[in-house]
Parts: sequence; structure tokens; C-alpha cells
Amino acid sequence: MKDFRKIVLIVVLIYLFLLSINLVGTSAKMLGTGFSERLLQATTKPLVGVFIGILVTSLVQSSSMTTSLTVGLVGSGVLDISSGIFIIMGANIGTTVTNTLVALGQITWRQEFKKAFSAAIVHDLFNVLTVLVLFPLEIAFGYLSKLSLFLTRLFSQCGGAQIGNPVKIIISPVVAFLKKLVFEILLFPRTIGIIALLTLALILLFISLLFLVKILKSVMTGRLKILVDKYLFKTALTSMLLGFVVTATVQSSSITTSLIIPLAGAGILTLEKVFPYTLGANAGTTVTALLASLAIMGHGTAGLTVAFAHLLFNLSGIVFLYPLRRIPIGAAKWIGEKIGERRILAPLWILAVFFLLPLLIIFVSGR
Repeated sequence: MKDFRKIVLIVVLIYLFLLSINLVGTSAKMLGTGFSERLLQATTKPLVGVFIGILVTSLVQSSSMTTSLTVGLVGSGVLDISSGIFIIMGANIGTTVTNTLVALGQITWRQEFKKAFSAAIVHDLFNVLTVLVLFPLEIAFGYLSKLSLFLTRLFSQCGGAQIGNPVKIIISPVVAFLKKLVFEILLFPRTIGIIALLTLALILLFISLLFLVKILKSVMTGRLKILVDKYLFKTALTSMLLGFVVTATVQSSSITTSLIIPLAGAGILTLEKVFPYTLGANAGTTVTALLASLAIMGHGTAGLTVAFAHLLFNLSGIVFLYPLRRIPIGAAKWIGEKIGERRILAPLWILAVFFLLPLLIIFVSGR
């Protein structure tokens, strides 16, 4: 009976955790969608495109939204294919901001925070390294664009497609109720209402993580830990497939990868097991853009080309960098150790990497 109560509590806390992430994204989108669309249309240089992708994704808290929006803009002719590809490169880096925010939920515990922060940024480091490899290849040889155009010609006869999102189905009614409560019942002004929703989201995030980590540490000492170690994360391939399937199902790599940050912080999952899982999540997130592109096939094939570029970016990153996995894993451990010793640097890392640096690059390049 005691174990059953713990399992029920874990389910409730995971629901609150997912609700908080959804609320953060919803609030961010309400604040930044219009600005983000204008940003996406402002790219003129490859490097600017990458940093616009980072900034927009950090603002709206969803690489799926950024890539789907980019696919739509390319499909409608507002953006060219090349610009769309560079924006999607940046979106892959920007999506990891959610993981890092989630890691902050364990900032009060030094050792747990070191592990959680390392698990959060190993995803980021992999994407940064992938951009460093593929950006010059795209500039010099059109690596992604040429392969994507080839795949587009093969699949251009496909029609539109849609897939359900189970997380959205169970979370959306509560989010809709909270929005109605804030804006229609309490009659908050738009900006104040958005800030109120964002504040509530952050409170839920930290509370759910606080208790989730404690309970997971207590229950993951027996059969559940064996289940995680021996089956779900038994090999790199099973970890990668799990990340892909979960992300393709919930259509959000941010949710998929954020779910394992508490497990990493609690010491249940090592960074070596987290890494292939995040790579699978990277590949799984491309499903959303592919579906979005198929849905606008009637307006041309440019959107599909960009969606294929997103898929090839992630698959190429896995092929090129997984054999060199010690580099991002080692770097993530080192950074996590240093940030863990001076935890005040963690929010500064998020502010600098995901917002200030992209804004500076965009501003300087636009002059």
C-alpha cells in the first residue's frame, strides 16, 4: 500500500511537472510569438540565422514550434530554403534551455545539481558541436540542402498527415482553464496575466521537482531501478530508441529530455546513459516538422525540404559525433562540476548563452 501511494504521488508530480513546462511554453509564446515571427523573417546571413533560431526557440520554449513555423514560412515563400536550414540549426541549440531551467529546480542540493546540470547541458553541447561540424559543410558544399532536395523529390507525392499528442490532450484542459481564470474571470491585463501564468508555472516546476526527486530516490533503490537500468536504458541503442519514440509521441524534445533531468540529479541515470537518450529525442523531434511540411504540400515542396534538412541535421550529428561522445560528455561533467561549485553562475549561464549572446550577434551582424 505504501509503494502504491508513492507511485500515485509520482504520477501526480509528473503531471504537475508536465503542466508547469507546458505553462512556461504557453506564457513564453504569448509574450514572444509575434516578435519571434518578425525575427525569423529578418535573417539575411547564415550566422545570424543560427542565432535567430537559438533566440526564438529560447523565447517560445519549443524547437517544434520554431521548426514548424520555419517550415511554414519557407513553404509560403517568406523565407528561402537556405535561411530556413540555418534557423533550424539554431533551434536545436535553443531547445535545451528548458532542460537547463529544469536543472535549476535542484540548485539547493549541490551534488544533485551538479549531475542535473551536466545532464541538461550535454544535449546543448552535442547540438553546438553538430552545428560546428555541419555549418561549414553547408556553407561550402550545400551538404544539407542538396541531400534534402534529393529526399524531397523522392517523397514529394506524399499528402498531409497528423498525429495526436497525448501529453497535450491531458494537459490542455487545465492550461485552458487557467488562462480563462486569469484573463476572463479575474480580468487581469494581458501582460500582468501572462506574468502571473509564468510565475505559477515556475512555482509548480520547482515544487514538483523538489518532491519528485525525493520520492524517486526512495523508490529507485529496488525493482524500479532494475527496470530502468536493465531494460529502458540497458544499451545505448535502447536509450536512443526510447528517446526517439517518446519524443515522436509527445512531439516535444524539451519534455522528453526534461523528464530525465530529475533522474540524473538523483543519481539514478548516469550521463553516459542520458547522452544517447537525448540523441534519440533530437531525432524524434523532427517528426513534428515533417508532419507540418506534409500538411502544406499543396503550397509547394520547399517546406518539406527544410523539414528533411532538420532530420538530416540530427541524424548526421549522431553519425559524426556519437563515436566522439567522450568530448561532449566530458565537457558536460566539467562544466557541471564548475557551475555546481558556484551555483550563482547557473542562471547567468542561461541568460548569457540563450539570450544575451544571440541578441549581441544579431545586433552586431545587422549593423
